Amino acid sequence: MPTATATPPAFRYQGWSLFNMIAALVLLMTALILIINPDLTEGVRSAIRATARSSFVLFLLAFTASAFAVLVPSPLSKSLVRERRFIGLAFAFSHLVHALLIYWYGQLNTEFWPGRTTLGNVPGTVGYVFILLLALTSFKSTKRLIGTTAWKRLHTTGMWVVAAIFAYSNFKRIPMSDWYVLPFGLICAATAIRLVGKLAQANKRQSLARAA
Repeated sequence: MPTATATPPAFRYQGWSLFNMIAALVLLMTALILIINPDLTEGVRSAIRATARSSFVLFLLAFTASAFAVLVPSPLSKSLVRERRFIGLAFAFSHLVHALLIYWYGQLNTEFWPGRTTLGNVPGTVGYVFILLLALTSFKSTKRLIGTTAWKRLHTTGMWVVAAIFAYSNFKRIPMSDWYVLPFGLICAATAIRLVGKLAQANKRQSLARAA
């Protein structure tokens, strides 16, 4: 009689090893951009764009993981849910590198910070506050400290706030370049996928409750 075998994980790296691999790739990407660019200021500016994109991709994975697990059950979607915490922490790390590069760029280009308004800095500041809160509460000890209900509310609110900021940041840049239509469309699609996933999950729970 054949014995059942466990489904192999979709990701070769898991847990902290997955986080370490992604963090190393973000740092390697940043270093390579700085090395190959002959002008340091432009190199930092290019690295800022690159880390914004790596952060965006990692956020999309964490943001849609649970929805894909419901809508498209597969070893990959299940692995995304299982590793969502570490993908989220990798997103926070990528955005930390992004913030440090922005600060560095401000030191190299003295016209950068004076050219920005307080109002223009609000979305980014709010986003970083929520990213910090999400990262700090991604551990069992801090989750127990604030309680399950507060933790769920914080993480649900935080994910939607960051999604809204990504949408706004890309939408306002569309007049500058048509390229920003792509990330704006992706965040809109991710929002729809997450909402449909929540609806499907709620319908599944209702069906199970009626069958019980």
